Amino acid sequence: MDIVNVSNIVKKFSKNIILNNISLTVKEGEILGLIGPSGCGKTTLVKSIIGMEKVDGGYIELLGEKVPNLQVLNDIGYMAQSDALYEELTGEENLDFFSKLFKLSKNETKERIEYTTKLVNLENELSKKVSNYSGGMKRRLSLAISLIQDPKLLILDEPTVGIDPKLRFTIWNELKALKAQGKTIIITTHVMDEAEKCDKLVLIREGIIIASGSVDELKKQFNVNTVEEIFL
Repeated sequence: MDIVNVSNIVKKFSKNIILNNISLTVKEGEILGLIGPSGCGKTTLVKSIIGMEKVDGGYIELLGEKVPNLQVLNDIGYMAQSDALYEELTGEENLDFFSKLFKLSKNETKERIEYTTKLVNLENELSKKVSNYSGGMKRRLSLAISLIQDPKLLILDEPTVGIDPKLRFTIWNELKALKAQGKTIIITTHVMDEAEKCDKLVLIREGIIIASGSVDELKKQFNVNTVEEIFL
């Protein structure tokens, strides 16, 4: 089943075309990597997918529903490139606030906070105010928040920027475990070793998809040994 269906979308800012006729599908239980240099349109694309950006042409369906759609948002976990956190609240209070938005029960909230903070290795930092967190800790808290309501679709915009390699490894292991549970994940990254971990890659340059397929398919198509070489 296609969880995400993006069909011929166009997005303009004044006269500049940011997304030029983009189409892609993501199947249930698939990790899709959106790869490309900074400014190529990756963030605009993920914001368009969840309905945060209005497109100027084409259409988007998530879980069989046309976007924008408030109901569908309950099934989507989104982690933005810049952390949207309440600095004056503690880590736990932030998680609690977002769980209330999704109307989780007290028991569900407790379980999900335990699960998500253990995953991102923050369980001992929850009573600290977020203003005292390092950049990496804020990224980890943002990731925990994106998972709080146990979403079917997870959209992560550069999730591992500023996170040490050991924790990045742990997070990727967990993303694979979430995939095994049938979750669908879209991830933007310019870290090429992360690209290699995705089931399917969509390569974007200047708002156009220049190639898509599995890592092996792309290496064959471009006759290269690493994904990085495709951009060189």
